[in-house]
Amino acid sequence: MDATENRTSVAAAGTAAATHPPAAVASAEPFVNLRDPAKRLGPDGKPAVSRRAPIWEDVPDEKWNDWRWQLSNRVNTLEELERVLNLTEDEREGLSAPDKFRVDVTPYFASLIDPDDPNDPIRLQVIPKGQELRAFTGMMEDSLAEDRHSPVPGLVHRYPDRVLMLVTTQCATYCRYCTRSRIVGDASQNFNRAEHEAQLDYIRRTPQIRDVLISGGDGLTLAPKLLESVMRGLREIPHVEIVRIGSRVPVFLPQRVDDELCEMLAKYHPIWMNLHFNHPNEITPEVARAADMLTRAGVPLGNQSVLLAGVNDCVHIQRDLVHRLVENRIRPYYLYQCDLVEGAGHFRTPVGKGIEILEGLRGHTSGYAVPMYIVDAPGGGGKIPVMPNYLISYSDHKVVLRNYEGYITTYEEPPTYTAHDSANCAYCRNPRPEPGQEGITGLLDGKKMWIEPAGFELTHARGNEEAHRLQDPSKWIAYGIGAIEGQAGAPLPVLGDGAGAAAGSGADAAGSGADAAGSGADAAGSGAEPSSAAAAAGGYGPGEEPRPAEGMPTGSANHELL
Repeated sequence: MDATENRTSVAAAGTAAATHPPAAVASAEPFVNLRDPAKRLGPDGKPAVSRRAPIWEDVPDEKWNDWRWQLSNRVNTLEELERVLNLTEDEREGLSAPDKFRVDVTPYFASLIDPDDPNDPIRLQVIPKGQELRAFTGMMEDSLAEDRHSPVPGLVHRYPDRVLMLVTTQCATYCRYCTRSRIVGDASQNFNRAEHEAQLDYIRRTPQIRDVLISGGDGLTLAPKLLESVMRGLREIPHVEIVRIGSRVPVFLPQRVDDELCEMLAKYHPIWMNLHFNHPNEITPEVARAADMLTRAGVPLGNQSVLLAGVNDCVHIQRDLVHRLVENRIRPYYLYQCDLVEGAGHFRTPVGKGIEILEGLRGHTSGYAVPMYIVDAPGGGGKIPVMPNYLISYSDHKVVLRNYEGYITTYEEPPTYTAHDSANCAYCRNPRPEPGQEGITGLLDGKKMWIEPAGFELTHARGNEEAHRLQDPSKWIAYGIGAIEGQAGAPLPVLGDGAGAAAGSGADAAGSGADAAGSGADAAGSGAEPSSAAAAAGGYGPGEEPRPAEGMPTGSANHELL
């Protein structure tokens, strides 16, 4: 049963129910929720199932519904795929390429493809084309610079309080636009138990990490005992609050979501899971039942889509997709701009297409059904949200806004405002440390007055190696901006060459995320006032000099304190 048949069957059932008064239905038989996708029935009165390709029609149901059988019988060669699809010349070229990114498609997912439609949206995502081999401007092997932000193999620490833990390079099926195609699908690049332990050890020794995302590859392809050992290892670390799993297995292989998996996950809450649907055709009755099992096990579900030319670059497709997602209790979370990764050039759209899609969703559907549109910054800058501009203008007393219809309104600003008292706020005085990564919020919080690009000081020295008599650094210290005395917390432990490495010893910034400017912890970030020795050694970054203590001199003239 395809997506159109599913919707038709629900509509017919709803019409039939409407012809009976509610009381009569209640007295005749127990209420059946016809809107619940997980309870959808097929024409035979049994749970609905999706289409099965003719070459697998004779496979017994017990095998077809066994996730291990699905993984063991994936199709990957030109000859095998020809038995399922009528291939185009472009697809033959892609499948014949000697250095192509790995191809593997589960029988279940291959069966969802229209064998005669070369533009089938599922087919475009998993069947290679010759176009993959063509280079394009900006293309990179590691477009997000994940390996640049990797203190140990397989662990990416880009944001202050969370890390990405790559536990495998294997997937159930391989997306042709995969951002990690540099390692994914390559068994020789796979991560072993020793590397899992090194990842866990880094997390243990980096207490600002509160959120760990398990991905890969796809963690749900791991042997159950190995996956549980990773989950248990994380749950034994006291400062890890949240464990997230990013997986496309429930899309490619919903049979993997069984009682054993759900019972295991439920032991290690709080757990969140983000899935990856790109098109409504991927949401089948089997997927609906898998999502239902996960949510009943207490796992909140989100979805991350990628904007793909020819697949979902249409506001009407996207609207149907998000509606089908929320119907299955899956929250649309991100819509990603396609990364500048090798092989993905023919999938890319202008960023303007993503903004157009958001314009067509906001106000035209429920707010919780609208994902954030994200450009994951090339070079490793992280996720940047992009959206239509709803702010038309503003002044010191009025803001001018527009809504999705073009309705223009104003919001009157308050003439007076008593600012939040950060000096007496326990949260402000004890912030979670983000050493060296405060960014824009550091400017807003008054920890810095400016951020300099790398090499700024060297460039503007213009070859001058020693400061001359007019170059007194105190001239560009901003009064009242910088570290605040009395707000220092305990310095963070950092990774070093041995067990003796400790905070405050000039720690390795790359290993701990800490600013190693003299103390191993970012003085401005923690609110600490570094020692005078550290200051004399140039321990302050630009704009980070400490605020003078109450009653202390605030300037100098002729080298004398005032």
